[in-house]
Amino acid sequence: MNYREKLKDKKRIVIKIGTSSLTHPETGRLNLRKLEVLVREIGDLHNQGKDVVLVSSGAIGVGAAALGMNGKPAELEKKQACAAVGQARLMMIYQKLFSEYNQMAAQILMTKNTMVDNLNRKNAKNTFEELLKLGAIPIVNENDSVSTYEIQFGDNDTLSAVVAALIGADLLILLSDIDGLFTDDPNRNPDARFIDVVENLDSHFLNMGKASTGSKVGTGGMATKLTAAEIATAAGTDMVIANGEDFHVIHKIIEGRNQGTLFVGHPREEFYLIDYIEKLL
Repeated sequence: MNYREKLKDKKRIVIKIGTSSLTHPETGRLNLRKLEVLVREIGDLHNQGKDVVLVSSGAIGVGAAALGMNGKPAELEKKQACAAVGQARLMMIYQKLFSEYNQMAAQILMTKNTMVDNLNRKNAKNTFEELLKLGAIPIVNENDSVSTYEIQFGDNDTLSAVVAALIGADLLILLSDIDGLFTDDPNRNPDARFIDVVENLDSHFLNMGKASTGSKVGTGGMATKLTAAEIATAAGTDMVIANGEDFHVIHKIIEGRNQGTLFVGHPREEFYLIDYIEKLL
């Protein structure tokens, strides 16, 4: 069965971008040229009649650069201050770029409490549905400036999978600084083989997510991406992990080309999102 071919028909797509894909490594400031491509790619998907949600990291990093800090701070209060400055800057640039392509961007900030509380979760779902119905592109991040344990343990890989499950997305694309899933860490083992498609995410694959990440600026290694895959596929969402070096990869994935690792969604009858979230707390 050609799973890639089916990606062309996806109607509701969540795209997650890691900090390292958005910023210049030397300064930590936003890479505007890349952002321009990202916005154009998403705007074009939207023009095709698809619902698109963007889960964007980068608030703390952007805030730290704006406040003249050298890299991300370690102290929680400083991280929260950076998030407050950086989130506003990030949204200002997203709003500006999306408006250049006649697209409407909206901001949604979430914490794990948004999802654990039944009423909050229902409200969040309704907000997403209404925004998508009105033709907006929701931009999601964790509400880092007021939350505590989210910054310490949270990551947007998991958040994007939770959002995908919440809104019934049929495709989740995780873009970061890795090409996809390998049989071993390719940075250390030259014989590591690339895995093109994962039809069934079993313990064999989950064990591959040793806490390795090539990035010093993001929070998510391969382990968090496989946790995301576990949530997304159980909810019936296909998921692709691909390299965010060039955001043109987005339309290539949707066109069914061989980019990244594809995890095939298998909806589980007993899937209950809240169970997965509570496991993470």
